[in-house]
Amino acid sequence: MKKEKISEIISTIDEKYIDEATIYAVDNVHYQHASHEIKAEKQTRRIRWNIVAACLALFIVIGSTAVALAVEAKEYHAAVFFFESNGLSRDGLSRSDVKAVYRDITTQRFTYGKTADVIQQAIPGLEIQQDEPTPEELAALWDRNVWMNSLPQTGICYKVDYRHKRHEQLGFEIIEKSILECFQDGRLLWTADFTEGYLEDSSYTSEGTAVWGQNETWSSTQPTYGWLARVDDEGTVMWTRRLNHGFSDEYIAAVLSNGDGTWVVISRGDYKYLCLSCYDMEGNELSFKKTEVGNLGIWNAARLGDGYIVQLGNQQSRDTALLFKLDREGNVLESFTYEGDDCEYYLTDMVEFEGQVYLSAYAVPKQNDEGGRHEIADVLDFVASKDNGGLDITSEKLTPVVRENYTAVLLLCDPLDGTTKTFYSVKGSLGGKLSIDDAGQLAWEVESITSTFFSPATSSFTIGGTCKVFRYNFNAAGNLTQQVDTGETVPYRR
Repeated sequence: MKKEKISEIISTIDEKYIDEATIYAVDNVHYQHASHEIKAEKQTRRIRWNIVAACLALFIVIGSTAVALAVEAKEYHAAVFFFESNGLSRDGLSRSDVKAVYRDITTQRFTYGKTADVIQQAIPGLEIQQDEPTPEELAALWDRNVWMNSLPQTGICYKVDYRHKRHEQLGFEIIEKSILECFQDGRLLWTADFTEGYLEDSSYTSEGTAVWGQNETWSSTQPTYGWLARVDDEGTVMWTRRLNHGFSDEYIAAVLSNGDGTWVVISRGDYKYLCLSCYDMEGNELSFKKTEVGNLGIWNAARLGDGYIVQLGNQQSRDTALLFKLDREGNVLESFTYEGDDCEYYLTDMVEFEGQVYLSAYAVPKQNDEGGRHEIADVLDFVASKDNGGLDITSEKLTPVVRENYTAVLLLCDPLDGTTKTFYSVKGSLGGKLSIDDAGQLAWEVESITSTFFSPATSSFTIGGTCKVFRYNFNAAGNLTQQVDTGETVPYRR
């Protein structure tokens, strides 16, 4: 395949167009770090496109650990991840306090004695007058915290919550149910409960809402299976099905509507198989196909004509822009990757629009490795300089440097040969979600970096901040028709 000099194309773009936290850490490692030979029907045409996804804290419970201790450790690690991901301080808190505050916030109770101090410390500049704020006041303050991913005020979106109960025989709490809330334009439409285990994701389709997740495990000997559910537009759970393909571990990566009354489920089995199964709207499995691809995580998927395009990757090797073309039955037809000459690209989303595949991404200049922080190595070098403030660097100094490091790009991928071109770019920003809006136009969300802070003591990120979300609309001809300030803010963490 031809090597596209994407960086040269970016420079030609007209300047006028530029402008949950995890509730529980999962046992199964979705992103594996070993490299294996890809088995495909056609030879893979590979050019490196180094994409580094946001770091995930993954915790594996050792099988020999006592059951109760394993579950306690799992919850504590999940709580620590939640604290770090939301910019919360654990100073002065015991292990028990950390778990209690984590549970208090994620269940929206806000009644634990130390929750108020944790939230107040996390949001500088906001002061609560009462000595003992009420749970309602704490909830309102928490909702104003940008690190708590706020709901968009346009379109359909979802929010997940969990309820736990004590298992008398096991002697500890297990999940009782997952709760999914569906919102449209910021207004609650319906709520649905699921008892199969942890709800991981959901997607709106013309046939209703597809919901999927995994069962809860408290022993390394327990099998891990994915489950799929269909919810109608009134919030009624029509059916729930377990995936049963003979694996000891299987997770669902994506669910797509075929537009003909069937859903395709993209899953990963035993950390080495790319799987495709098809379901009708009664929950019956119509077909199943597995292809051995090695330890590659599945990160994105989209419809492509009568088939599909799936992004797989390996973070350790920085080979994370591997795209597989699959036919309707799940057979691998083609695979290809991309690179730029003087910059690296980080793919964030993909969608089919008017027969083409659009890739949302962002570019960073190629830079020296900095302890695995490939994306921000040059920024960290800047921070390390005493002339720039060192550990005490201010947002005023840091933010322009971080913005200079990023350019959001919208790439068009030819579905036949994988050739790409840069369609639009936005400096100082990251490419976000792609979707087709109610008017039938392509909507591209771009996250403009507005503030940053240096946090060397945080394990899950080193530089945090906030981004303002803009939405760009494109018609069927690929012309930019509208730019909208959504008023939404999302976190930046690297």
